[in-house]
Amino acid sequence: MPIGILVNALAIFAGGLIGMKLGPQFSEHFKTNLNTTFGACAMAMGISSIVLMKNLPAVILAVILGTIFGLAIHLGDRIFAGAMVMQKGIAKLTRAGTESQGEDYQSVLITCIVLFCASGSGIYGSLVSGMTGDHSILLAKTVLDLPTAMIFSCTLGLTTAFVAIPQCIIFLLLFGLAGLIIPFCSEAMIADFKACGGILLLATGFRMIKVKEFPVAEMIPAMVLVMPISYLWTTRVAPLLA
Repeated sequence: MPIGILVNALAIFAGGLIGMKLGPQFSEHFKTNLNTTFGACAMAMGISSIVLMKNLPAVILAVILGTIFGLAIHLGDRIFAGAMVMQKGIAKLTRAGTESQGEDYQSVLITCIVLFCASGSGIYGSLVSGMTGDHSILLAKTVLDLPTAMIFSCTLGLTTAFVAIPQCIIFLLLFGLAGLIIPFCSEAMIADFKACGGILLLATGFRMIKVKEFPVAEMIPAMVLVMPISYLWTTRVAPLLA
């Protein structure tokens, strides 16, 4: 049962509605400092996953190769383009004309879509949930997403709540895919997968506190590569080193 995904989507929907009412009362100082706190929480989630690592060389290699691949195919730009398409659909659904709202509105909307629908923590949490039944990553993300949705809705209004629909669909697909993968995974592979996701969460945290703009979107392919690399390291390389 994808409890974490459903709770996360409901939190974004509720945050969008609540933010419409309370948004005008939030100062810029309040929003900025709250976002910094979110970044620290994302980093804590990442560290808690990284410590589960079984094969450090395999995870590091996956992150490096995955990032190189993501940069080579301009994955961040592709995700941005997908967000633009999704933006038009949400605008029709909510009858909000993004063109008339100006470039700032469109920029915030695209950021909102990418953050909720294509974040490393969401993809990672959905796959872990489907593989192990552990919803803790998604539930922790929910705690962050509720106030974040409130802040976004200060600019986007009702549109923020409707972002929960495509987000839920994407994460449910990942949840189902993970269920097909788990029979072929060892305990070490799952641990290394969690550690790889933790590195992405750590990078996300640094972006949120505006210390360093890590290419988090381009790092996502590492989560595809880490399990095969972990398997090869455990079964082929490690025995040779021993």
